[in-house]
Amino acid sequence: WNGLDKHAQEKLAGAVTRRSYRKGELLHQGRECLGVMVLRSGQVRTFLVSQSGKEVTLYRSFERDVCLFSASCVLHNITFEVNIEAEEDTVVLLIPPPLWKELSKTSLAVADYAGELMASQFSEVMWTVEQILFMSFDKRLALFLLEQSSIEGSDTLKSTQETIARHMGSAREVVTRMLRYFQGEGMVRL
Repeated sequence: WNGLDKHAQEKLAGAVTRRSYRKGELLHQGRECLGVMVLRSGQVRTFLVSQSGKEVTLYRSFERDVCLFSASCVLHNITFEVNIEAEEDTVVLLIPPPLWKELSKTSLAVADYAGELMASQFSEVMWTVEQILFMSFDKRLALFLLEQSSIEGSDTLKSTQETIARHMGSAREVVTRMLRYFQGEGMVRL
């Protein structure tokens, strides 16, 4: 914001729209071009869906985070489709794709910021891919539970095994088996 001139700030402030989403509602699906999304409040997850319907969470976004994947039409050479779902009641500010494209071309500050965002979000996606490919499921599940505990600020998680499986790109039965194993080892209580 501070890197924009007064005219660009006014143009941006006049073009941004505000949208509210309920928990569980899809904000973005596939390749639609919603605009650059700024989370004003709430929490969303960005995920892929396989042809068989299996989901895997790529990363999560929280208040004040910016998501570029919701404006894939302004990102050159992005060919994969992502979905974005509200994990809580969420309010977003949307920057229209044409304006973002214009600002990216005319403002070095916006272009630099977009590059930093893409690098950050790509790093999160690569971390998820690395976990899926090279980490055993028990370690991935343990990391997920610890991360979820940190997000919720509690040692008691209120989530279904189906929801955990969706996040991890696994089957509910696999999650159930591993949680029962964790319980038998005294690591969790179901």
